[in-house]
Amino acid sequence: MKIGVCGIACEKCPRMVMGNCPNGDKGCTPKENKFCKISTCAFKKGIALCFECAEFPCEVTKTGPVSYGYCTYISSKSS
Repeated sequence: MKIGVCGIACEKCPRMVMGNCPNGDKGCTPKENKFCKISTCAFKKGIALCFECAEFPCEVTKTGPVSYGYCTYISSKSS
């Protein structure tokens, strides 16, 4: 199973399911990506998954497919 930089399984990502993933079958990886703020942010910070970031969850996280409330829950940080 491929996991995108945002933490969602690529097979469940709406863009992947509709065949609109900008990375094709490879899925999302940290790189400059005008379609994904999370991918670009992870690339600039040198991390593979946004969950690895000390600032997670953040404002950029809110733009992704994973619920911000869930991100706050799994990070053990209250908002």
